[in-house]
Amino acid sequence: MKRTYLLYLVFCLISIFSNAQTITFVSEKTNKPLPKVSVFGKDGNILAFSDIDGKIEKKALSPSQEKFQIVYNNFPVANLSYSDIDKEVVTINDQFKEIETVVIKNTKPAKYIHIKGNFNAYVTMNNRLNSYTDGVITYVFDNKTKKLKSTNIEQYRIFYLADAQNEKKKVSSWDTSSSLKLPTLKYVGNPEEYKTKRNIIKELKGDQKDQIEVTDAVLQQKELSLFGFRLFDIKTILNMSFEKNSEKSLKNFLEYNEVMYVKLKHKSEPEYNQIISYNNFYPTELSFSNDKETEKVKFDRDYSNYQTQFWKDPSFPNMQTIFSSFFKDDLKEKQNKK
Repeated sequence: MKRTYLLYLVFCLISIFSNAQTITFVSEKTNKPLPKVSVFGKDGNILAFSDIDGKIEKKALSPSQEKFQIVYNNFPVANLSYSDIDKEVVTINDQFKEIETVVIKNTKPAKYIHIKGNFNAYVTMNNRLNSYTDGVITYVFDNKTKKLKSTNIEQYRIFYLADAQNEKKKVSSWDTSSSLKLPTLKYVGNPEEYKTKRNIIKELKGDQKDQIEVTDAVLQQKELSLFGFRLFDIKTILNMSFEKNSEKSLKNFLEYNEVMYVKLKHKSEPEYNQIISYNNFYPTELSFSNDKETEKVKFDRDYSNYQTQFWKDPSFPNMQTIFSSFFKDDLKEKQNKK
């Protein structure tokens, strides 16, 4: 009995200590955790990004920041002081944007499933925005195997920070726009394939959607040396959303988010640089077709390429306006290659 009581006491203490080190964002509407909440500092740095449990590390925030902008679903939802956010639980008004309905066209089953939608992707260097892209894209899946067959970008914009110097041996000076990536959606048609011994899987059932978070990490204990550079602590966190209580098929697919972390430095640099890549996709249309080909352009990171002002659609996930509010004219768009 004494041993059982002692173990219970230790568990309680660990739980209390652990909670004291984190902040949990919850919905004002449902009181449930809010994943994918971004916390911006007063200088525009992304200081934290909540996991599927709505948690961030409290140590990521500093009283010296004074003010924090909270962004959820690509929309600013609150401006908080340090005293407002220095709590175990922070309630957020998440009613600014409802989940967009995916339009289903050409419902007759065919060889391929086309999922068209909007995307944005951006890279931070030591928490500071370094490069950004967004646009319209269509993914083609095999209707039988549900495997991804092709990725077809239709139009897009590329932005970079004007102060990038690109000194080879100074990673923090790099312009990362050349390494911007499109959302992969590799296993969205077969979420069960993520369930391996290496991956950590968590699920969250919400009022409007069900979410799956998949975490994979390498080089946690030892760095990798390559061509004079050092890599360490590589981690990828995927979040896939489907309709509530659905079979989690492509017909039920609502959202895809991928965050990739890596610490990188040149051997001459004293400290690692934290590079984080955020990739997001929001489907708008699903259709069936026997044609694998679809409209596309080459994703050339040296140029923007668009024919319409797609970002002005009210439903578009336009994070560029948020970043521009901090960086003003320093955030520059690359020339449009029409």
